[in-house]
Amino acid sequence: MVVRPHIRPIIDLNAFELGTTLSTGEVGQDDLAAILTFLNEYKESPNTLRNYARECERLLLWAQDQDKTLADLGREDFDRYLAFLASPAPADRWCGPKRRRDSAEWRPFVGPLSPAAISTALASIGSMMDYLVATGHLPANPLALMRMKHKKMLSGRPAPLTVERFIDPQMWNAVLEALEGIPRSTIKGQAHYERMRFILSLLYLLGPRASELEHGVMGDFREQRGRWWWYVLGKGGKYARVAVPDDMVEALARYRKYLGLSAAPLPDDRTPLLSALDRSSMTARRMNQLLKKIFWSAAVILEPDSAIKADKLRKASAHWGRHTAITAKVDAGMDPRYVQKDARHSDPRTTALYTHEEDDKRHDDAQKVRINMSIEKK
Repeated sequence: MVVRPHIRPIIDLNAFELGTTLSTGEVGQDDLAAILTFLNEYKESPNTLRNYARECERLLLWAQDQDKTLADLGREDFDRYLAFLASPAPADRWCGPKRRRDSAEWRPFVGPLSPAAISTALASIGSMMDYLVATGHLPANPLALMRMKHKKMLSGRPAPLTVERFIDPQMWNAVLEALEGIPRSTIKGQAHYERMRFILSLLYLLGPRASELEHGVMGDFREQRGRWWWYVLGKGGKYARVAVPDDMVEALARYRKYLGLSAAPLPDDRTPLLSALDRSSMTARRMNQLLKKIFWSAAVILEPDSAIKADKLRKASAHWGRHTAITAKVDAGMDPRYVQKDARHSDPRTTALYTHEEDDKRHDDAQKVRINMSIEKK
């Protein structure tokens, strides 16, 4: 029996450059170069780059383990790969707890992927294969005819009719309580408190994507005719203008004054929206890590009143802030057309997923039905 070495990462996102030469062995070296070229298209979208890199790396590692190149993979191979994603084997070589990529204990998977995660993986590697066909690296994409079939098979259940990953008012109050619980007796503690207060304001009042905050600067806030707007380069490289409520203007002024800046930024102000305590720029990943600490603290606060909501908060991430903001705008009675513009949804049906009013009324009406479990004595 051939004893294979442990799986090691082959894509270095921290030092990612087009044409980077990485030690991968003879098998798949050309494939790696082609994949790096594909990933280079997403260097301006860190989250997309990271997700695509993860799935491309997993596929390439699996192909190498099968002693195959991407061109060798046929439809049957991809059927086997999707089954592998649902149950990576042997588990000790492919799965393990989260570790740094330079750790000897790093593995490509924490465990089997859920149907939703497999569907996401399929979409990611499908995009990569389409690109490699377009550039002439591959003659055809075996996934092209099976993507829709597997999408239906892997869904397992219908898509939700409303957005559920948002923080409701009770949960938000717990988040604010956790925020106020941040120790502020030191300069470092006060700086952390002010930064997180500003970040939570951005998430709740503007509904940004994490990557948009990572690349955003203070000068993106601009005043026109007495009204403030946030100019943002969003998904797909599209510029948009988001209406800024007065509470956000006040939050911006407060944070800037804390930093020793003027209350209002000028268009050429390059101060990053996300900054480390040493005033250097901060990544979206780091922001999410800091937010998760607050969400966990909020979950502890909320646990006695609602264990279910506390558990939900523990799963929350920065992107939940975007869902929360859009939901809050809809619940506040903001015109759906304007909500769609500020959320930058191309399809109004996407914005409609955040409308819960009809569901709330329906649920309230359902409470008219009661059950009496006591035995009536005659």
